[in-house]
Amino acid sequence: MEIGQGAMEGVVSGMDRSFYSGKKVFLTGHTGFKGSWLCLWLHALGAKVTGYALDPPTDPSLFDLCGVGKLVKSVIADVRDRETLAKTLHSVKPDIVLHMAAQSLVRDSYKFPVETYSTNVMGTVHLLEAVRACGNVKAVVNVATDKCYENREWLWGYRENESLGGYDPYSSSKACSELATAAYRNSFFNLTDYPRHGVAVASARAGNVIGGGDWADDRLVPDCVRALLKREPILVRNPRAVRPWQHVLEPLSGYLALAKHLYEDGPRFAGAWNFGPPEDDAKPVEWLVKRICAEWGSGARYRVDKGKHPHEAHYLRLDCTKARTELGWHPRWDLSRAIRSVVEWAKAYKERRDVRHACLAQIGEYSRTPRASD
Repeated sequence: MEIGQGAMEGVVSGMDRSFYSGKKVFLTGHTGFKGSWLCLWLHALGAKVTGYALDPPTDPSLFDLCGVGKLVKSVIADVRDRETLAKTLHSVKPDIVLHMAAQSLVRDSYKFPVETYSTNVMGTVHLLEAVRACGNVKAVVNVATDKCYENREWLWGYRENESLGGYDPYSSSKACSELATAAYRNSFFNLTDYPRHGVAVASARAGNVIGGGDWADDRLVPDCVRALLKREPILVRNPRAVRPWQHVLEPLSGYLALAKHLYEDGPRFAGAWNFGPPEDDAKPVEWLVKRICAEWGSGARYRVDKGKHPHEAHYLRLDCTKARTELGWHPRWDLSRAIRSVVEWAKAYKERRDVRHACLAQIGEYSRTPRASD
């Protein structure tokens, strides 16, 4: 579906189109939930996007529903395939690399630990090796997770210089990915030698994202949407676990801002960055489910699943002072608006409306919303 000029102006109003228009962006993980949203946004900004990933991980998928493959150059391949990744990156010669390909589910990491480490750790190493050999890249953002921190169940937020760790294979593998990124930044893209290599490398850590079009198994909001569409009760596994919920557009806006700053002033912005919600939006799982049910309306209900489940952290929060102060990044949507957007998208899907249009409309509304500090 073609988007009208007015709608397109709304999509790009919150981000500098003059910067991204015509930029060559290499995005790994473009067939996933976050990757598909980012492809839509980058395309609206006029970027020339090449995506590199496996086939969409779910059926249905946001990638297929929105026809993302028609908007970007899509390469279906594995980040564990070092040779193919290097050849593809070299052929594209991108200005900016955004690395989002990952095995991103905690519960799957218990089932497939070797695959989780090989994808999340060696996939990152392969990408950084490809960047070393490319010669064109100026900015690299490795998308990590808040779970990379050694979680001590603190009441305050973790800062970028806190210890890394991880109880489960997923969290641990992402901490390893962060360590590999830091080692490459120090060893091969050192800021003291920036005039020679010209590459700025950063990592971005975000909390639990929610949004329309997420169909992953064993993830709270997709589980809620599936149950609501089937008119079944939502099963809640860890009702008292507190998470820093945020709409998917929040961290994506942070990645876009960070990549721009890296491109324009790499030595100042290379390093690790947190992108999380305000403190008030760190809420228990049951609180979130209740709000989703209320927003959905008639027939929505839930019950607590009292079965035995793999270990998951009960409390985790990010301190985003660095991003707010140095990048000028601030959240735009509070959790209530984020929940409403999920339900709006799910009802558009249920009613067989154009979900690409729904996504672009939400990107436009998000872009026009004043930042929390404004």
